[in-house]
Amino acid sequence: MAVPKRRMSRSNTRARRSQWKAAAVALVSCPQCRSPKRPHVACPTCGTYNRRQVVEPSA
Repeated sequence: MAVPKRRMSRSNTRARRSQWKAAAVALVSCPQCRSPKRPHVACPTCGTYNRRQVVEPSA
């Protein structure tokens, strides 16, 4: 099993961790109501998916 021979410095540890971040949520505009929504998910505003009414819109 690989075990480090030396302790990693604080600056090296922080430099490595600086790249470990969450990506922003991708949003697209709904073709029906133009509100932002996540791709491949029914629109929470108007309740349409693929230009068809699939769920009752939330108020």
